[in-house]
Amino acid sequence: MEQKTIFLVDDDMTNLTVGAAALSDCYNVFTFASGRLLLKRLEKQIPDMILLDVNMPEMSGYEVIGQIKQKKETSNIPVIFLTANSDGDSELEGLSLGAIDYVMKPFSPPDLLKRLELHLPTVNDGE
Repeated sequence: MEQKTIFLVDDDMTNLTVGAAALSDCYNVFTFASGRLLLKRLEKQIPDMILLDVNMPEMSGYEVIGQIKQKKETSNIPVIFLTANSDGDSELEGLSLGAIDYVMKPFSPPDLLKRLELHLPTVNDGE
């Protein structure tokens, strides 16, 4: 059975490493150090979900999700924001832009896995 594909976007190498390690047993995980690299890859491959950091240099996660949601080919990809911002306004903005969930950093790997399971049933769930 084919694993679902997750694109993990964060400018912090530690978060990319920890996130990929936590998810790679259950999912095909591709990591990107910037929103620009993610957008370039989306021209070639559509993942089952994107985990997207909010605060990044060059382009914020909010700018990136705006571009994702504007294109017909990518507008239906579920996006979960990863952020250290703990204020409600940031969460509301992310959800308003089309994110399906919001995970606080530093995230716990079991929590992140559970949220993915909730939003993205695995291929073993009768597909």
